[in-house]
Formats: sequence, structure tokens, C-alpha cells
Amino acid sequence: MLAVAPSLSWSFEPLQTVPTVLISLLYWRRARTLALGGRPVPGWRRAAFWTGIGLVVVALNSPVDRLGEDNFFFIHMAQHVILGDLAPLCFVVGLTGQMLRPLLAISVVDRLRVLAHPLVALPLWAVDLYFWHIPYFYDAALHHNSVHALEHFGFFTCGCLMWEPVVETLPGPEWFGTGWKLGYIAAVRLLEAVLGNVFMWSSSAFYSVYRHAPEWGITPVHDQNLGGIVMMAEGSLVTLAVLVWLFLKLASEGDLRQRLLEQGLDPRQVKRAVRYGRAHDLGS
Repeated sequence: MLAVAPSLSWSFEPLQTVPTVLISLLYWRRARTLALGGRPVPGWRRAAFWTGIGLVVVALNSPVDRLGEDNFFFIHMAQHVILGDLAPLCFVVGLTGQMLRPLLAISVVDRLRVLAHPLVALPLWAVDLYFWHIPYFYDAALHHNSVHALEHFGFFTCGCLMWEPVVETLPGPEWFGTGWKLGYIAAVRLLEAVLGNVFMWSSSAFYSVYRHAPEWGITPVHDQNLGGIVMMAEGSLVTLAVLVWLFLKLASEGDLRQRLLEQGLDPRQVKRAVRYGRAHDLGS
């Protein structure tokens, strides 16, 4: 039997597209307001944000979405790591406290900051990751557009919460310094690696929707194994980059902190200023 060629067209389903457009407009408007007020968002942060938006568009609107939904598990896994890891990281890096100030002025939203606490964000992210890969819920997302949109919303939102304690767009707990962040990232990748290894070494297919995969020259099990490899490869590369950044940050912070302390400055003020990149304020 001949396989029908998969669709390579772009799609713009409202449930998947409207939130991206709204967030983009809100960011652009707030960045413009800050720039007009003499407090522009740094260019590298804006570049990170728009990179994140671009990744979301690729994941949700490009042929990646249709190929992963109908044909290949490993492409769907690529979509998931983009939505749940890469795009949220870029998105969070692109934000600043000033950018979020109007939103945090809403008391309900401000109280939700507790979700970004590392001891809350990490479990939420892990539960969301594992929940949506349970076969029943995974298949439900593929068969119902509203459930699929909810799945994607969960991946992206929990990804942002998971990255926030590391990036610290807003100040985190005092004890959660760079050393703790190294352990936090290790825990994130360990949890992801467990699921990735399940897919990579499985000998049976978990998801019924991909059981027609032999039509495309790949068995369902091999398709699933490739999905695990995608998850492991992406996680390894991101982890390596973040760990290098954190180690360099840890070294530079130690050196800067020591020099400031030798000037007789208050240790508590020095610790906070160095952590948030405001050491230059101590000399003013």
C-alpha cells in the first residue's frame, strides 16, 4: 500500500496562534513604553524574546506540528522540547522586572509568583512533563484540539516556571544562589533523562496513533527510540551550555565578591549586588 504524503503546509489554528500574537503585541507595547521613558530593554534580551516567539511559531504553526501529530513521534518530541524547554528559556531571558511590573501590580498575579519558587517550579514541571506522556492523555491531546492546546500551554508555562529560578528575572529565594542552581539544573536533566531513556530503549510502541509508521519506512518502536534520542540530545546540549554559564558565573561572582569585601563594604549588600549584577551600584 502506498503511503499518503504528509502535509507540509503551515497552519494557524486560533487556539494555538492567538496567545502567541497577544503576548507578542503586549511585549512590543511594553518595550516601546520603556524605551520612550528612557529605560529600554537591552537589545540582547529583546533578541532572546523574539527568538523564543520564533521557536513557538515553528513548533505550533509550521509543518512540524502536522508531521508530529499525524506521522512521527520523534518529530512530535522535537516539538515538545522546543515548546517546553528552548522557547521558554528564550522567553524568560527576554523579560525584565520593569517589563513585568504592570502585570505584577495585579494582586492575583503577584501571588502567583510562588509558582516560580524552585521547590514549586521543579515539581510542577516534572508532573506536567510526565503527565502528558502517559499514553491515555497523549492520545487524547492528538484527538482533541482543545486538549492539544492545553498540553502545549502546560509545556510552555511550566517550562517558563522551571527556568525562572535559574534566570531570575525576578529575585528568587536568598538561599538559591549559583551553586544551588547547578544542582537544580542537574535535577531537571535527571528527570528528563529518565523519560528519555524509557523511550530510547523501549521495545514496544506506547502510542496507537503512530502504529502506521512502517508506511514511512520506520517502525513504531524505532520511531519511539528516535524520540528518546531527540529528548536526550536536546537536553544534553542545553544542560552543557547552562552549566558552563553557571560555572563561569560562579567563578566571576566569587572574584568580584572578594574584591568588594576587601573594600570594607557590607557583606549582605555585596552578596545581593553581585548576585543580580548590580555591583557597580555599590560604588556610586
